[in-house]
Amino acid sequence: MKLAMPLTYFGNPRETADQVVDLEKAGLDQLWVAEPYGFDAVSLLGYLAAKTERVELGSGILNIYSRTPGALLQTAAGLDNVSEGRAILGLGASGPQVIEGFHGVAYDKPLTRTREIIALLRAGLRGERLQSDGLYKLPLPADQGTGLGKPLKLLNRPERADTPIWVAALGDKNVAMTAEVADGWLPFQFLPDKARDVWGEAIDKGLAKRSADLKPLEISAGGLLAITDDPDEAKRHRDTMRGLLALYVGGMGARGKNFYNDMAVKYGFGDAAKKIQDLYLDGHKRDAEAEVPEAWLEAGNLVGPESFVKERIAAFKEAGVTSLQVTPAFGTDAPAAIGQVKEWLA
Repeated sequence: MKLAMPLTYFGNPRETADQVVDLEKAGLDQLWVAEPYGFDAVSLLGYLAAKTERVELGSGILNIYSRTPGALLQTAAGLDNVSEGRAILGLGASGPQVIEGFHGVAYDKPLTRTREIIALLRAGLRGERLQSDGLYKLPLPADQGTGLGKPLKLLNRPERADTPIWVAALGDKNVAMTAEVADGWLPFQFLPDKARDVWGEAIDKGLAKRSADLKPLEISAGGLLAITDDPDEAKRHRDTMRGLLALYVGGMGARGKNFYNDMAVKYGFGDAAKKIQDLYLDGHKRDAEAEVPEAWLEAGNLVGPESFVKERIAAFKEAGVTSLQVTPAFGTDAPAAIGQVKEWLA
């Protein structure tokens, strides 16, 4: 199992990025850079490629709406080149709040778009011309443009023809599609003990259709990391995750239209999910955070004494996770924690 972490920054990401060198020396295998509606991930990934030598660099994630398939191809090939074959292209649908609110693009047909984009990316990385007659029209038909477009391929030779493409997915259909065509899966707030009950059927359905040409599906998941024998300190660290969970379960969408709330229900936290959403949407964010179940915080994070953290690592591995993605708790020695977990994974 590889060891991964997301790049978590406040304010200036360059200052945090400069610490990645120490994390790489400590044994970090993968680093993921998000792109919600702050700085773009691509610039930072290029910066990190120049600062590092071994760690894999993933976009976690680029949304499928604000860049064309051609632009995503350029990004995948460009990042793989400057990193000398260490890029991972993480894609996802994001959500209507960001796509329609920040980018001004209609949030429609996420599964179709993702599937077509992956097919086009794979063709482009093989050096083929981009052609599509699906949702994406390449070249653009004459009745939709000037009629002067023609099929084109990358001018440069990609570093790899199989640059990994990972997908962030939660819904059953999206997870099944990811298991069928993607190289890796990026779930959100993955609870290893309940993952099979929530996604097992969808994963099996997708794997049954998976091409033999693809490598086994990889999964990157984990949680907050803090190795401590102090139960009060452990609780303080876990409590820092309440705001994030309350935001997603309660604030990402309207009542009845929230992917993350649906996931909480499937996890068995239906009553809490409803309370969190009602409180959050009514403006009582602190009260919503207080309703986040302690059981969720414990099972989804690696916070506590060595024995508990090792037990959680084993649970994630048993659930099929191939890349343990951890976030060292604020105020802890991140390189030391990464080094310790890397030693346990060896």
